[in-house]
Amino acid sequence: MALRIGDEAPDFKAQTTNGPIDFYEWMGDEWVFLFSHPADFTPVCTTEIGQVARMKEEFDRRGVKVLGLSVDSLDDHKRWVSDIEETQRVKLNFPVIADSKRLVADTYGMIQLNGDLMAAGRSAFVIDSDKKIRLIITYPETTGRNFHEILRAIDSLMLTDKYGVATPANWVSGQEVIILPSLSDQEIRDRFPKGWTEHTHYLRMVDDPRN
Repeated sequence: MALRIGDEAPDFKAQTTNGPIDFYEWMGDEWVFLFSHPADFTPVCTTEIGQVARMKEEFDRRGVKVLGLSVDSLDDHKRWVSDIEETQRVKLNFPVIADSKRLVADTYGMIQLNGDLMAAGRSAFVIDSDKKIRLIITYPETTGRNFHEILRAIDSLMLTDKYGVATPANWVSGQEVIILPSLSDQEIRDRFPKGWTEHTHYLRMVDDPRN
């Protein structure tokens, strides 16, 4: 059965470009961004690895560990990393799993092959500190991922967990958020004493509660 949002992320052991890891032990009590690639030496994935390396400080700032995966050998990874660092002008600063037997990829249902590598689906997972899957996004091989959107979604997940709110379409950190319809009027007054804007009985907006 395919993994779904809310499922517990499966544990695993794997070889990576930074040495062997036990996933649960490696992640500790932090969040994880885990993203897959169908093969080494692929052009879109080369740019993605480079972009995440450039943005890693943003993941670090949020307390999110980054873990890549590709279904090739560790020797292939080492040669590919050399290409990545040369063409993307950045040092690889996070581990990439060598999953030549597809053990992790198949467990997570990460890579969807339909007879053509260039049509392969590649899934990315955001896993919280309780080891629950909170986000799954699947892209085709020919479309590079938007990692700013990944960070935006992580910001939303962390904010909504802490304050019991939801975020509207195109929300970015600092903007108004939505009060959950499940809250009673008294709960709303207690949580948001500065007030809110009521558009309908189910759409009530309030300033970012961190402000």
